[in-house]
Amino acid sequence: GGKNHQGYSLETMCIAFLGTIVGAVFSIPLSFLSATNLVPKPVAVVVHVFIMAIRTVPPFVYGLMFIRVTGPGAFAGLMTMSLCSIGMVSKMFTECIEGLDKRILESLDAAGCNAFQKIRYGIIPQLTPNIISTVIYRFDINIKDATTLGIVGAGGIGAALIQCINSRRWTMVGSFILAMIVLMLIIEFASTRIRGKLARGQ
Repeated sequence: GGKNHQGYSLETMCIAFLGTIVGAVFSIPLSFLSATNLVPKPVAVVVHVFIMAIRTVPPFVYGLMFIRVTGPGAFAGLMTMSLCSIGMVSKMFTECIEGLDKRILESLDAAGCNAFQKIRYGIIPQLTPNIISTVIYRFDINIKDATTLGIVGAGGIGAALIQCINSRRWTMVGSFILAMIVLMLIIEFASTRIRGKLARGQ
């Protein structure tokens, strides 16, 4: 392709970033539905099994499935990242919700709040730091996954890497790997800083 490293790195980052955001958005309602302290047990169990099923399938397999549906390219990567994110992020969110301070919810109950108000004033403020921290952590994982997904044809830097390896352009392979390492380091540094700030801010 005519793209340089920056183009491929940017594509990889976009796939990972959008995949994380889409996954997180879908995870929020799913995690509320699978939290045993908020919904009836049967509902929680069904949703929990659904989330577990999503988590069982490796990203590679989703990648291949979506490529069959959408054709090769970034969109297949985005769909894969979103689905893989839902699996893990929902699980982490659910654990956060189930570990909530019950007394806050009880006092909101006593004040006659409805379910929406309880979520809005009692749950969301307690969850926000955890949610942001989980999303950043997942983004970290998605960057690594988005790189390997390119290998099966789901867009990003992995696709370019494979082309270079196949055509034995080793200097290009080296510079792609370097670009990936730099990308990972920047994200690692940024995510550690943000999560550190959140932990102190609580």
